[in-house]
Amino acid sequence: MDNFLTKLVAEDVKEATFQRPICTRFPPEPNGYLHIGSAYAIHTNYMIAKEFKGKFNLRFDDTNPLKEDIEYVNAIIEDLEWLEYRPDNIFYGSDYSEQIFESAVRLIKKGKAYVCDLSPKEMTEYRGTLTEGGKDSPYRHRSVEENLELFLKMKNGDFANASKVLRAKIDMSSANINLRDPVLYRIIHASHYRTGNDWCIYPMYDFAHPIQDAIEGITHSLCSIEFKDHRPLYEWVLNELDLIEPPKQREFGRLNVTGVVTSKRFLRELVHGGYVDGWDDPRMPTIRGMRRRGFTPSAIRHFIEEIGLAKHQTVVDMAMLEHSVRNDLKPKAPSVMAVLEPLRVVITNYPEGQTEYLTVKNNSENPELGSREVPFSRVVYIEREDFMEVPEPGFKRLTLGTEVRLMGAYFIKCDEVVKDTNGETFELRCTYDPETKSGTGFKGRKVKGTIHWVSAEHAVKVDVHLYYKLLVEENEKESTWEEKINTNSLAIRKGVVVEPSIANALPEEKFQFLRQGYFCVDKKYTTEETLVLNRIVPLKDSWKRLS
Repeated sequence: MDNFLTKLVAEDVKEATFQRPICTRFPPEPNGYLHIGSAYAIHTNYMIAKEFKGKFNLRFDDTNPLKEDIEYVNAIIEDLEWLEYRPDNIFYGSDYSEQIFESAVRLIKKGKAYVCDLSPKEMTEYRGTLTEGGKDSPYRHRSVEENLELFLKMKNGDFANASKVLRAKIDMSSANINLRDPVLYRIIHASHYRTGNDWCIYPMYDFAHPIQDAIEGITHSLCSIEFKDHRPLYEWVLNELDLIEPPKQREFGRLNVTGVVTSKRFLRELVHGGYVDGWDDPRMPTIRGMRRRGFTPSAIRHFIEEIGLAKHQTVVDMAMLEHSVRNDLKPKAPSVMAVLEPLRVVITNYPEGQTEYLTVKNNSENPELGSREVPFSRVVYIEREDFMEVPEPGFKRLTLGTEVRLMGAYFIKCDEVVKDTNGETFELRCTYDPETKSGTGFKGRKVKGTIHWVSAEHAVKVDVHLYYKLLVEENEKESTWEEKINTNSLAIRKGVVVEPSIANALPEEKFQFLRQGYFCVDKKYTTEETLVLNRIVPLKDSWKRLS
């Protein structure tokens, strides 16, 4: 793993900047589910720690009781395990509540923090703008004794929500707006999922983060690029607390993927607005969604390695992730024949009531997966698109009066087209040539096309979900989700027929449907009565398609 961050860490190792092992961390807030951008950050921290034989921690930044829940904690731990990034330690920021509080008291005693009574609206007005400095709060010059007394009363619950905050005393004229006396603590009278009602004041992330890093012995706090302007505050906190060998914050580019959003707020809006089928909707870029769709951990890791680590925000085409998934599944997934839009074919010269079993390879790319026996009988289904009564130029599949090979079976010739009262083709009548059986060394006439099929008598009927991009292109100027959502992002096909080898497939088991793509058994909607499969990716890139 060679990138600008590993070079920075290598330099610190060379210069013996730290007298402790290299240690990184991933600090998610337990208020939502992990997504592809999270995996990118996890991979970066994890791989750097392992490259330098250090440690990687998972630490929950759980200092806001209004948004956090044990549901998210459990999901994040499970997702990391599924991705095969195993942390050396699991920590919780809320466990450091006493140390963070004591750190705040130290800053007050040093004259570096004060209790402020400005309302949120007033504080915004006092802060200034990006081009104009702010002005001091009228409470900025309170004595150390008064600040200590007020802060203790805040802790004891004597004040209402938002009535007071503890602020750092830095520089209201700073060009960096994050240094204009930022809030360190706020009052929140709410029960915390982990500490209950022990606390009614909670630290802000920018204050808690460096202290938590220092407590855990983090050497390199690797953050996404939006935290770059926060680094001076991170360093200010550590410096004012007089910590020896303080951690270093360094930033890397945030990952964005075309056709999806990775903002937690936007993902939450999609879920709570009912635009998707929960956090695990296969169209979502969440780890849960990608797993349910059928993406593999190794494919996700390969995708992240392929795009590399950028210094600035980057946008990657979803087709690149699909390509990684396709390459990962190609030698692993067993092949089966499935017909998504069945057209009935009666082989009139095949003996009625007879079934023979044909030996078919499970994966043409991987002989180690062996072979299976597929039933063949008088009536089969083929894909409706594999027949044209009046063929277009270049059409190489079945037409009236021509032959094709049924994959792994025989040549058949279409002799008659049967139509319903609306003039729609509902059945073909064909004859087969018993001398053309696959695997017998037949060297007679040749046919231009080979199509897949499923024996009607032995077919297993399943539901199939076909996924396309969730958001339409060029949607930045649109203001509502109704305008942004691609209404054709999910197509449900019922009555899809599949060969019987799939009958006992387990949730999350993966297959290649010949000529259709890779599919995964949906663990959410599959029941004893109905087998539901999600298309993971088509055999070729189709990401730009909307329907």
